Amino acid sequence: MTNFLTPADPAYDTERTGYNLSVDHKPEVIVPAASADDVVAAVRYATSRGLGAAVQATGHGPSRAADGVVLITTSRMDGITIDPVARTARVEAGVRGGALVRAAAEHGLAPLNGSSPEVGVVSYHLGGGIGMLGRSLGWAVDHVRALEVVTADGVLRRASATEETDLFWALRGAGRGTLGVVVAIEIDLHPVTRLYGGGMHFAAPDAQRALTTWADWTRTAPEAMGSSVLLIRMPDLPVLPEPLRGRYVVHVRFAFTGSAEDGAWLVQPFRDLGPVTDTVAEMPYTAVGSIHAEPTDPVPFHARNTVLGSFDAAAVAELLHHAGPDADAPYLVELRLMGGALARPGAVPSALSRRDGAFVLYAGAAAEAERVPELHAAYDRLFTAMAPWGTGGVCVNFLSGPDVTAAQLADGYLPADVARLAAVKRAIDPDDVFRIHHGRA
Repeated sequence: MTNFLTPADPAYDTERTGYNLSVDHKPEVIVPAASADDVVAAVRYATSRGLGAAVQATGHGPSRAADGVVLITTSRMDGITIDPVARTARVEAGVRGGALVRAAAEHGLAPLNGSSPEVGVVSYHLGGGIGMLGRSLGWAVDHVRALEVVTADGVLRRASATEETDLFWALRGAGRGTLGVVVAIEIDLHPVTRLYGGGMHFAAPDAQRALTTWADWTRTAPEAMGSSVLLIRMPDLPVLPEPLRGRYVVHVRFAFTGSAEDGAWLVQPFRDLGPVTDTVAEMPYTAVGSIHAEPTDPVPFHARNTVLGSFDAAAVAELLHHAGPDADAPYLVELRLMGGALARPGAVPSALSRRDGAFVLYAGAAAEAERVPELHAAYDRLFTAMAPWGTGGVCVNFLSGPDVTAAQLADGYLPADVARLAAVKRAIDPDDVFRIHHGRA
């Protein structure tokens, strides 16, 4: 293996740095992989020297510090192959969601991508994948047909419903870096070309009305409607519209696959509240990333989430107490509407079988190291207060960064599945080569 970087190489720091700057890791060696063969060579190099191996894909990682191991980066593996007849895509490990959306759109198709075009497709699917179309089409993981994975023995394997079936089950929902390096994934595409979507911002005085309206509205929203709401104090930046700059807002987002006429009728209760911005309109599916318009610059990010079984008037009041315009919370809060197809089992069982809950409550913030204890204390207060509405579950996709514990990660799965995952891990990686686990002990 000749293509690797050590701490003495000028490119080492750039290669090891990802989106989440809260992870400042120091790998023994970095392998910038451009092919599956490079990944095979990297894993064999690691095992021949008694080192662990870890993978850093594109997107919102890294999640764990890969200190003292062989770190395999996959951003150069950017191939996309679309089969418009079968409605499938083969996607390599470095592809981001926005690139796949654009490639699929050329054939009148769409993937079950997430809200940010910057998220890595493979990592997103391995964590489950709450797509913008999830309420009507289900979890992204349920639309994975096959995975190509390099396991701890340095062998490239294909896992599907008929090949390496235990590995296929485990990778889909729990395969982010602990069972091998997924170098490519084959997924379903869907005949979706447009949406009635966008968002509305509401000013601080209308926060309670907007959130209450949304909570009531979600009880009858059709499965063709995806929605979320963000509570945030916007930064004071010139690039933002003046009504939002430096101000607390509630951002209600919509992604509706039905007609524009039906969509307009569905969102009318929010227009009646008088939003300060309104971008909800007919749009090509390629513009789906504009709905959430999430930041793309690397930051030291810390987040936590929980799944809620309900969100009633008392829950609205409690959330606003901790994260409303008068709370001065040090974090943003997002609620994503679940249910519909997201609550139903996939056609082929996967490790992600815990699908209870109607909402995901997520809190996140950029924070330098000295502010992290204060931030965690604030998270403790918020999530303790919201526990009466919780199911006890978490969304695995939204667990990120060095703060994630093994117990929090386990909450994303059913207890029987946790035991089965441990058995698959022992069978496929008995020497724990992929030892940079997603949750710390």
